[in-house]
Parts: sequence; structure tokens; C-alpha cells
Amino acid sequence: MIRLFTIPLIVTLATAVPALSQQADTAEPEADRAETAATENTPSQAETSDNLSQRAAQSQREVGADWPFWGGDAQATRYSPLDQIQPQNVGQLEKVFTFHTGDMPEGSAEGKYSPEVTPLKIGSDLIMCSAMNILISVDAATGEENWRFDPGVSNDAIPYGATCRGVSVYTDPEAPEDAPCATRVIEGTLDARLVAVDLATGSPCADFGDNGSVDLWQGIGERVPGWYAVTAPAAIVRGIVVTGAQVKDGQAEDAPSGVIRGYDAVTGELAWAWDLAAPEQNRNGPAEGEVYTRGTPNMWTTAVADEALGYVYLPMGNSSVDYYGSNRTEAENEYATSLVALDATTGEEVWHFQTVRHDVWDYDLGSQATLLDYQGTPAVLLPSKQGDIYILNRETGAPLTPVGELSDLPKGEIEPDFISDTQPFSEWHTLRKPPLEEKDMWGFTPIDQLWCRIQFRMANYDGFFTPPSSDKPWIQYPGYNGGSDWGSVAVDTERGIIVANYNDVPNYNRLVPRDEVTSKPINEQEAASDGGAKAEGAADPQAGAPYGINVNAGWRNDVTGVPCTRPPYGGIRAIDLATGETLWDRPLGTARRNGPFGIPSMLPFDIGTPNNGGSVVTAGGLVFIAAATDNLFRAIDIETGETLWSTVLPAGGQANPITYEVDGRQYVMVTAMGHHFMETPVGDEVIAWALPQQ
Repeated sequence: MIRLFTIPLIVTLATAVPALSQQADTAEPEADRAETAATENTPSQAETSDNLSQRAAQSQREVGADWPFWGGDAQATRYSPLDQIQPQNVGQLEKVFTFHTGDMPEGSAEGKYSPEVTPLKIGSDLIMCSAMNILISVDAATGEENWRFDPGVSNDAIPYGATCRGVSVYTDPEAPEDAPCATRVIEGTLDARLVAVDLATGSPCADFGDNGSVDLWQGIGERVPGWYAVTAPAAIVRGIVVTGAQVKDGQAEDAPSGVIRGYDAVTGELAWAWDLAAPEQNRNGPAEGEVYTRGTPNMWTTAVADEALGYVYLPMGNSSVDYYGSNRTEAENEYATSLVALDATTGEEVWHFQTVRHDVWDYDLGSQATLLDYQGTPAVLLPSKQGDIYILNRETGAPLTPVGELSDLPKGEIEPDFISDTQPFSEWHTLRKPPLEEKDMWGFTPIDQLWCRIQFRMANYDGFFTPPSSDKPWIQYPGYNGGSDWGSVAVDTERGIIVANYNDVPNYNRLVPRDEVTSKPINEQEAASDGGAKAEGAADPQAGAPYGINVNAGWRNDVTGVPCTRPPYGGIRAIDLATGETLWDRPLGTARRNGPFGIPSMLPFDIGTPNNGGSVVTAGGLVFIAAATDNLFRAIDIETGETLWSTVLPAGGQANPITYEVDGRQYVMVTAMGHHFMETPVGDEVIAWALPQQ
């Protein structure tokens, strides 16, 4: 049975006033009194929250000539109505400009760059962030720089990777159009700040927080650089900036909280906090000397918002220790790996839908959900890392497509009382492939294939949801990097087609007994972590749990470096939105840059590589996508799956592309900046293509 809860949507002022009165009774530290006096003429938090809850829905910018949201439109469909570039002429695309951000790794940032950025296009400008959060505006037609603002993030703030996927834009409906920061760019940073700058000039917005910056460490606890960072663009709904943060995986049970917070997009004041373990107690922030509940599931990826409903949809991760769960609280178990709908005007939960019960596989939700109409019902489409695709009622969370129940699942010997013996799965569509068999083991020669067969026999593997083990490794399939990850899916709402790229690789894992763990959690390390040089979960300490974890991501042969399972390792699929049936499915990525011992084979064959970064679909009938480790940017016919055009990027294209229009000319763009985890070359290029001008 899927857990599904509905909470009344309306929060009365009567619930807010007592909480604020309680705050007023709290002794005010001397140091804070001067600040309080200085701001006594500003609205109280009660007044701010009340005003925010009464804000009307605003009209949303439309995708087309612009690309105003990270997901294209406000619904995150990644569908563009532009149709100038079509299957018949896409082969004529020519490069229009290349812009260099100039942000390249230096010093301790070497080996940690994974920018993943997708620019916005607003009016005549492209707005983007670099790996280290430098905000940049360039002319969308020429690539000439308009302005840049460097918030000064230092290398020690890099968590697992230096990533800034994008920014958000908000227009104050009450500000004169030509007022400074009437339209502002808002960015979350690796050192846990919200930064707001003027869209036109890049100057900090003086009215937002402390001269354009809000400190997200407030209420989190001791500052440990790299442990708490923002890597995804915020969702903005009803004038509230909603953000979570990445909490570096696998460090300790006593990790920073996964609290979700909403801030006034104009003033930067805290509007509400959703601490899943103390939602009422910490609604207005923790009491003096307290912090948000530590170790709770976080949201490191991107939310989507329904402005009309005033709801925001949060793809949640799991608890701070991914691979051991017996010490988790009931609240953690309730919300981990769930899509949570909050009323963004109050921060109260509306519903949640859990995709994995008692997750000990790091199957956190990485994809941004997509809003759409499904058979006449406002819906939200949710892809998951284990490959399942769900469609839920946007208002209630009730499934609109069939959800089945796996039962009698293996429970293992580590924590059999904790492992759930049932799990939900989508009966409508899944990207997940059949279970592995020994014959699926693979290698370039009979010798390394035999070695992988031996590894298969040495591991615990009982299909999907094989529980973690310590006596010997266990095979996790699919691995934590997919199904569907942060690149999310694109939906051609006119043709009724979902386009989903995916990974199809297992992980080869082992729980490491505490007395064998040699690594230290990030808060006990003397210098910045070198975790960027290895995969997530590789020798993570999981302090506080009886086991550390060692993950062989992609289950690669230790000698040759190639996967132990046969290709393809990633693909792209078109799915009929009406029926859930596969229209076409093909490998994504050639072998040109992959080979044994890290030597590029230069073979043009479509073997299907791991891929990170999503696609854009257009009214012209094309799918544009990079993502794969072959450094190709390609255009695919959405009707047939055939690649119609491709070009070699100067670095890895692990980012979502966009398309836009300037003066009647359609452009398509992707950033080529590489990715340390995907082992693609690092760069700083932003590249745009268009058809030749007539």
C-alpha cells in the first residue's frame, strides 16, 4: 500500500501567532538587541508570513523566444514551441558563438569540477552561473559579455563537486519596471548563500538580505565547508524562494539538516521552514541555541512549482547515512525518497508520495518533476533513479497510473527488521531492465570477462532491492546513478511523448565494518575533502552507523576500468504519454572516447554510455541532447529515434541544453564544461548553434 497523506491546505493565522508569541518570550541576546532596534520599522516575520500567504498568483514567463526557467517553462516540460530547426534542415546547423566563462579549476578544486549549468534566456540576454557560482550575463545573439558578479566562493566550499546547475529569476510585481532589482537573478551558492543581483546590471540587490545575500547556515549548526551546499536553482512560487541544499553523502548520521526553507524573494527574509522532523516547532526557524533537526533527508536537486495552486513539489533524498537505516527516526522513514508537496505560502505539507520504503540503496529522487495535464487532471510526472515513472494527481498526490507492490523481498542479514519486505513500483512505465544474469558479464577479452563472472558469483545478488551486505559485496542494479537523474525528462506536450535518457549500470557495493573504516567524516578532516577524485560512496565513513560503505560505481573492472556488464550502459527512450508504451529506445553515446585502461577507442559505434544531463524537445520534431561521455551534442528525430546531426564538443556536455529565439532566428545551446564523476574533459565553453542566415 502506498503511503499517502493529505493535510488541510489552509493554515490559519491562529497557528502562526502563538508560535511567534513564543518566540517573543524567548530572552533576546544582548548582541541581537541593537540589530532588532535597527530593524524595528521593518515588517515582523508574522506580518511577512501573513503578507506572503495572501499573495496572489503571478502570471508566468512563457517559453518560446525565451527559456525563462531551468526546465524551460514553469511546468518543467523542457518543450519549446520553436520549429525553425526541423529534421529536414538540422544538418545545416552552424556554430554562432562560443563564450568562455573563464572559470576553470585551480589548486584544490582540480578534479572536482562538475558545472552542469543550464543558462536562462530572458529578453536579449543569457543568464548563467559558473561552477564556482560566478553569475554571468551575455548577449544571446552574439555571446558578448554584459556583466558578471563573483560572489567569492572559495575552493573549500566544494562539496562532492563544483556544481551550479542554474539560476532563477523573479520580477517584483510591486516595483516600478525600471527600479533596481525590479527583476532579479537569484542563485544558491556552494558556500550556502542565496545571492540576488539585478538582471540588467548584475549589481547586488541591497534590499535582499544583507546587501544581496542571505546566509543559509543560519540554524544549520557548525560551519563545515563542503558539508552543506546549494547546487540547484531555487523554485520561486508566490514570491517565495524555495530551496533545499546538498548535504554531502555518507559522512555521518549527525549531518546538517535537510530542512527546506522559503524566503521572501524581495527582502530575503525567512518566510517559513519545513523541518520534516519538527515541522511545527521549527516553522519559523529553531529557537535560540537550537538547530534544525540533523541528519534528515535533504533535497539537493530541483523542485518545480505550481504558481496557481501555490504548491511546490520537492524530490527528496534519503537520510544522511545512505546505506544503513536502523538508527533512523520514523519521520526520516516517512519522507525519505518521497515527492513532497508543500503549500509554498505557508510551508505546510499538503501530501507526499514515497517511492522507496526504508531506502538503503541511495535511490534518492534526483529528477525534477514535470507538471502536465494527464487525461484532464492536473498532474505531476515523477521519474525515479530506479527507473520507475509515476504520474500523480497534482493536488492530492493520488496515483493516476497503476502502482504495483513488490512483496516478499529479501531482507538480508545486516538489518532484517529494518529492510522493508515490500516496495512500490510503477506498473505504467519503468526504464529499469530485467535482472542481471551471469551471462551478462562482459569484458574486452575472455580473461577480464571471466574475472567479472567470478565477481558476479562472489557477490550477493537477489535481483532488484538486494539488501546491503558486509560478508561479501552486493550488486545494486540499477545503481544510484540511474534510471533518471538530475537531467530529468522532457515532455513533448503537443505530440504526447516523454523523452527520457537513462543510465543502465549496476553498483558493486560492500558495507565495511566500523573497525575496518579508515576514512573520517568531513567535520573531522583537517583540510577540504578530496572526495571529488573518487565516486560518491567510495570509502565513505558513515560515522555513527556500524558500517562504512564502499561503492564501486558502475561496477568497473579494477584492472581495465571498463564495466563488468555488457553494453549498453545508457540509453534514451520515447514513451507514449497516453499509454505508457515505449515508442523507441536506443543506446545513447558512442565508444569514441571510451576504452580499456582509459584509452579512447575512437570507435563510432553506439554502445550507450553512462549519461548525465537531460534533453530539450521542440515543436520542430527534434530532441537535442549531449549528456553521454562521448562529448557529442546530437539532434535526434523524435518520431524515429534516429540521430540526424551531431557535433563534437570541446569538453563534456553534462548539462541540459536549451533553445531560444533572437530576431526571428532559433538558437540551440549547450554548455561544455565536463564532469569529474563522468570522467569527461573539463572546459568553460557555452556554445550556440543556428541555421545559416538567409
